[in-house]
Amino acid sequence: MIYINNESLNPYFNLALEEYLLTKTAKEVFMLWRNDNTIVVGKNQNTVAEINTDYVKKANINVVRRLTGGGAVFHDKGNLNFTFILNNYGKWFSNFEKFTRPVIDVLQSLGVNAYSSGRNDILVDGCKISGNAQTIFKNRILHHGTLLFSADIPKIVNALNVNEAKISSKGIKSVGSRVTNISKHLKNAITVEQFQRLIADSFDLSEYHLTAEDIENTNRLVEEKYQTWDWNYGYSPKYTFKNNLRFSGGCVEIYLDIKDGIIQLCRIFGDFFSTEDIADVEKVLVGCRHNVPDIKDKLKCIDFNKYFLGITLDELVEIFI
Repeated sequence: MIYINNESLNPYFNLALEEYLLTKTAKEVFMLWRNDNTIVVGKNQNTVAEINTDYVKKANINVVRRLTGGGAVFHDKGNLNFTFILNNYGKWFSNFEKFTRPVIDVLQSLGVNAYSSGRNDILVDGCKISGNAQTIFKNRILHHGTLLFSADIPKIVNALNVNEAKISSKGIKSVGSRVTNISKHLKNAITVEQFQRLIADSFDLSEYHLTAEDIENTNRLVEEKYQTWDWNYGYSPKYTFKNNLRFSGGCVEIYLDIKDGIIQLCRIFGDFFSTEDIADVEKVLVGCRHNVPDIKDKLKCIDFNKYFLGITLDELVEIFI
C-alpha cells in the first residue's frame, strides 16, 4: 500500500482523484486530504433537498457529488478526510471497523475518548466526529471517512439547513447529528496539519507523489464529470419544489416537478396582475434546468412585464431557490 498526501483543497479534483485511483489504477492506496468550503452530497441524494441554497450561494460554497452513498456533509480546511482503496473487496466490504480502527487508535493515543458507533460513525462523548462510506468497482473497494478536527460547526449547520417545506423528494435525506471537533477533546493542542502527520506516520507507508499523467487524467475527469451540473445536480432523483414570495406587485407561488434536474411541470399562482396568460411562462420553463441562471435566460425571452406587473425579473428568480 502507498500513502498519498493530497495537498489539493479543490473538491472537484479531490473527488475525481478518488475515482481515478479506484477505476484506472491497480494501486492500493491510503490517502489524506482536505476540501475547502464544500458540501459533498451522497451519490443517491437529491442535492437541492440537502443544501440551504440561499446560504450556499451567499457563502460561495462548492457543491459536489461523491461516488459513495450516505448523507451530505460539509468540508472545510478544519476537516481531514481519509481514503482507503484496496483490492479483494470481499474481505473488506461492510466491515467499517477494519478501516476506522487505526484512526480510533491514533485518537485514543492523544487522549480522545473515540469509539465506533452504529455502522459507520466515530463518536466522542456521544457526539459525531466522523462519518464513513464505501463503494465497489470490480474487485476493488473505496472506503473514505471524515474527521472533524477544527471545522466551522455553525457553518455546517447553516449550509445543510434546508427548508423542508419547499422540497418534497424521494432521495435519501441526511440525518442531522450532534457533532463536535476533535480539537476540543485533546489534552495538548495541535494543528490539523500536525494531526494529519500523526495519522500518516501511524501507517508507516512509503509516500507516492502524483505524476503528471495522474494529474492530467484526474483533471480530465473533473472537466467531464465532477465540475458539471449534470453530475452534481442533474443526477438527483425526481423531486417536487414549491415556494412562495410576496413582492410589491403581489404574491407569487410556484410548484415544480423536476426529474434529472430538469423542470417537467411548472405551475404559477398568486394575486399578481398580468395582461397575458401565465400558462405561457409555465410552458417556457418546462425543459429548463432547475437553476437560476438558466431560468433567468428563459424568462428573458418573454415580454416579462406583461406577465408580472410590478415585479422585476431579478426579484422573481429568487423564488426558484
